[in-house]
Amino acid sequence: MKTETPKIDQIKHDWYLVDAKDMVLGRLATQIATLLRGKNKPYFSPHLDTGDYVIIINAEKIKLTGNKELQKTYQRYSGYPGGRTEIPFKRMLKEQPEQIIIHAVKGMLPKNILGRQLINKLKVYTGSEHPHTAQQPKTLSLTN
Repeated sequence: MKTETPKIDQIKHDWYLVDAKDMVLGRLATQIATLLRGKNKPYFSPHLDTGDYVIIINAEKIKLTGNKELQKTYQRYSGYPGGRTEIPFKRMLKEQPEQIIIHAVKGMLPKNILGRQLINKLKVYTGSEHPHTAQQPKTLSLTN
């Protein structure tokens, strides 16, 4: 038997809306990464973009388990000596809650051109409003 590879015009990209209110960050990120990658589809192929677009609202209401709210930090490095910056989770949640979810999902995608293409299909917003009503996203309730 031959393995069927889908043609580009056969791949259908849907839009999904996910409410992140009171959801655990890691569990949400794994399910979102699966949708972005397209692993839930019968014609999944690891070298093609078979995934869907995902809109996440209420990013500021995400939760962490255990003591991670107090201990978790995000690090950046500018490339210069002494250029390492650490931002605690609490401060990141106040200033850039969208980046928390993007950072978690990006770590679960492939580290190549395809992964950089897939992360652009993730749209994260604070609050319950989003500008993608024209795409008619399907509401998706993910389990915690």
